[in-house]
Amino acid sequence: MLTAYVHGRILTLDGILSGRALLSEKGRISALVAADSVPANAKLVDLNGGTLVPGFIDVQVNGGGGVLFNDTPTVEGLAAIARAHARFGTTALMPTVISTDLDGIANCIAAVDAAIVSGVPGIVGIHIEGPYLSPKRRGIHNPTEFPKFDAAALKVLSSLQHGKTMVTLAPDVTTPNDVRALVAAGVIVCIGHSDASYDQAKAALKAGARGFTHLYNAMSPLNHRAPGVVGAALDDQESWCGIIGDGHHVAPAALRIAYTARGADKLMLVTDAMPPLGGDPTFVLQGRTIHTENGCCYGPDGTLAGGAIGFDTIVKNAVEFLGIDLPTASKLASANAAAFLGLEKEIGVITPGARADFVLLDEHLDLIRTFIANTPVLP
Repeated sequence: MLTAYVHGRILTLDGILSGRALLSEKGRISALVAADSVPANAKLVDLNGGTLVPGFIDVQVNGGGGVLFNDTPTVEGLAAIARAHARFGTTALMPTVISTDLDGIANCIAAVDAAIVSGVPGIVGIHIEGPYLSPKRRGIHNPTEFPKFDAAALKVLSSLQHGKTMVTLAPDVTTPNDVRALVAAGVIVCIGHSDASYDQAKAALKAGARGFTHLYNAMSPLNHRAPGVVGAALDDQESWCGIIGDGHHVAPAALRIAYTARGADKLMLVTDAMPPLGGDPTFVLQGRTIHTENGCCYGPDGTLAGGAIGFDTIVKNAVEFLGIDLPTASKLASANAAAFLGLEKEIGVITPGARADFVLLDEHLDLIRTFIANTPVLP
């Protein structure tokens, strides 16, 4: 069935357009036409003056809807996580497995493969965060051990058959050759949870690492004589930086500094969400009780343990904290992550041929409705 989105504004590659209608068929955008040129046989979706923007893309989702990916590596678990995030405007996500052993990682990979094959809306791959991390910058990660990267790890980490694979590792406990091996196997490598020096981080980038996981958090800070991982991230204009935009993990001033240093083209907002997003405020992570306060999750000792704020709020934060307009915020929330994943022709943009993934916002940038492949997401 042909669907026409009418009576609203549409954020396209040419900016925000008025007086247009968006046509969608079979889950994809077919055309943008003048408002008075909508085919008579189209099913109308009235936007009521709202603004249709590309659906948000989150490359760091540990859980949601009361489900932790590590604990529920199933198609049903992934569907529950994706449904919870869709309520907050996320139309594509990378379920993130927190440091565990290779068997646990393999189970999560199998679940993502099955979810993509069965068509679970929103699942586009997997993010494997650890366990090849720096013990000094472990954050909430608590594996039984921090193993050495080896051939067995390469085999498992590169075994996803459908979708994208992203691996976060620390250059101070791995080598440039490890990075090269993963990249050669089709894995997107990011630097995170690392106490690496600036030179070690740059060596990983030269070996093929593509970006940084949650900039500032759990990484060696910027010092004027030892720039560290943060310095490498802010200095390197070719890499991508994920950054948690909830206003707690990263202070608004630090977010502005990152934006000033890197610009709008390769900064990606993420939620780092945990089960309390759309679920109960308390959960158990690797034997520890985690509680939620002001949209952030904390371990028993006060260690930050992820977020519980939806992507819609993070987009509003970006507009407020950075003083940017909606098209720029949309790049940080959608187009940049799509390009980072190599899916820029598929998602993250409103243009003919792309998937019909949208978020409808009102004049206050509050979310009204999410659509994935043209299908409205119910509350």
